[in-house]
Amino acid sequence: MTTTKTKPALTVEHLVKTFDVSAPWLNRVMEGKPRQLLQAVNDISFAVPAGGCLSLVGESGCGKSTVARLVTGLHKSDSGEIRFAPGRSGAPLSAQMIFQDPYASLNPRWRVKNIIAEPLRELKLRKTAAEIGDRVEELLLTVGLSPSDGEKFPHEFSGGQRQRISIARALASEPEFLVCDEPTSALDVSVQAQVLNLMRRLQDEFGLTYLFISHDMSVVRHMSDRIAVMYLGRIVEEGDTETIFADPRHPYTQLLLQTIPNIEEPNRDRVVVPGEVPSPLKPPSGCTFHPRCPLATARCSAEVPAVRTLSSNTRVACHLVEDVPVPA
Repeated sequence: MTTTKTKPALTVEHLVKTFDVSAPWLNRVMEGKPRQLLQAVNDISFAVPAGGCLSLVGESGCGKSTVARLVTGLHKSDSGEIRFAPGRSGAPLSAQMIFQDPYASLNPRWRVKNIIAEPLRELKLRKTAAEIGDRVEELLLTVGLSPSDGEKFPHEFSGGQRQRISIARALASEPEFLVCDEPTSALDVSVQAQVLNLMRRLQDEFGLTYLFISHDMSVVRHMSDRIAVMYLGRIVEEGDTETIFADPRHPYTQLLLQTIPNIEEPNRDRVVVPGEVPSPLKPPSGCTFHPRCPLATARCSAEVPAVRTLSSNTRVACHLVEDVPVPA
């Protein structure tokens, strides 16, 4: 488990989730096909520091979004433990989720004021219609929109504005923990920066804790205190953000960092990693990254590497990584 300077707001231990993606029973019987199980999350553990941000990063299909849905209760885990620390009320921290596609997560038939007001009504956070209306206007102003925008429908806004509405709706229930599932991946780069800066400001203003899901290493560097790198359902490396960027230990982390554009060295040498992410239905034996790893040995294909904690407070799952003491 990760050791942090602050008490964890969320602790996840040995989390496992498998989906049955088999064909219907009758098809399997007639065609002689076996059941197919997809292990989306394979025994992962991490902790999110209170008031901080831990980012899960990796290529599409590695299990990041499944973790987000497990944490928020949208999926039920097969095994493992998810523990939220006590919040301001003494009960476990309240959590909300910001989804990747702001248009798909907003009801197109409702006006924005009704979308944001729904949590206030259902959770009885405000008693009268006037109080609800005042709170909706306050939330719209908080995320950089106008109170008059409450009369509009979602299709009347740009992508960045719709994501601001999603954030306002998430804040309506007064959460202390936000799970952000690639909240800027569908936005233009300039709009991404605006939304990320908004999220940082809200974190400072309301003392929020974030679990941030992304495939973009440059985005997570801006947002995160710690980074956990996922590959085919497992965490292969986790550590403080600056440590990961300064000294990535796992070959897959090094691959991700090479994808970040560098204006100062646009033609720098890069290691080309062959192949694509294997199918999670038939993951490779041993270390699942070994078919693409330029350093792989026979041991890598035969034995699953254990997760080890290094002296730099970085956790790595790689047979080839040696622990090098961090200079004082």
